[in-house]
Amino acid sequence: MKTMAVALMIILAGLASLPWLQRHLPSHWNPFTPLAVTDPPGPITRYKLQRLRYDPAACLAVLQQARAAGLISFTQPPAISGSCPLAMPIRIQRFARVTLSSSFLASCPLAVSTTMFVIQANKIAVISPLKSPLERIDHVGSYACRNIYHRAQGRLSEHATADAWDVTAFRLENGTRIGVGRDWRRSGEESALLHRWFNSSCDWFGNSLGPDYNAAHASHFHLGMRGYALCR
Repeated sequence: MKTMAVALMIILAGLASLPWLQRHLPSHWNPFTPLAVTDPPGPITRYKLQRLRYDPAACLAVLQQARAAGLISFTQPPAISGSCPLAMPIRIQRFARVTLSSSFLASCPLAVSTTMFVIQANKIAVISPLKSPLERIDHVGSYACRNIYHRAQGRLSEHATADAWDVTAFRLENGTRIGVGRDWRRSGEESALLHRWFNSSCDWFGNSLGPDYNAAHASHFHLGMRGYALCR
């Protein structure tokens, strides 16, 4: 699948180099236009997200444009030094009308991906049988200077670089609370919506790990930047 995506991007890059197509090709199909957080999912959108990992200035420009449009509220605290340094941390306070159980630190690429995920999650909620916008997301944080699974030895977790976000529950404007640990294995519209949200997350992150992955993720979605479309 990854090889096919690369081949498609090469073809589109060749087509997009033609002046007429550069003017008329939609942004999410044109690899030369800057990413916008409102771009729909697709191979070119994923390519642009991957490219932001290596271009901090371009990444920050995308976030600033999103903030100007009222799609995210964030601050830029000072760089963090020490065992788990962060050169350009972003503190996310909210997404448009969607509040958070608390603000959280994120790398710039994670901040962009989470913004895009929340935008699409809200659209999914509105057209679902529950027909209610997303109001709040509960989470248990992002940045933590530790090894994977809190092991004494081993590689650093994605959380050590603020490249992962652990989401525990979603709340809709109609008062419905949908918890990952409580509702994932139930039947009903709440569970169905939770599964649609998880499947949607696979478009925006390098890896999305949920309750079906292992017992350590039974209570939350781990949404991380490492890898390429790993969805379990």
